Amino acid sequence: MSDADESLLKFPAELPIKVFGRNDLGFRAAVVSIIEKHYGKAYTITEVASKQAAYVSLTITVRAESRAQVDAVYQDFVASEQVLMAL
Repeated sequence: MSDADESLLKFPAELPIKVFGRNDLGFRAAVVSIIEKHYGKAYTITEVASKQAAYVSLTITVRAESRAQVDAVYQDFVASEQVLMAL
C-alpha cells in the first residue's frame, strides 16, 4: 500500500482478504493458521468452489487495526507455499 492508499482506509476497518489455493485441507489449514496468528479467532471465512474444482477461493473478513497488521498478514500469505494468490 502507498501512503495515498492508507488515507483511503481508516483504521480500525472491516477488511475482506481473498486468497486462492488448491482445494485441499493443507491450503485451508495454512490460511487459518496465518489469519489466527494476526487476528486471533475474530474472523469469518466464505468459501467458493465447486465439488470438482481443483482450486478454491476463500474470503476472510477481519477487523484490521493498522496498516502494519494488514501488511504483515499479506507477507505471510505470500511466503506460504500453500497460498497461490492473495488480494
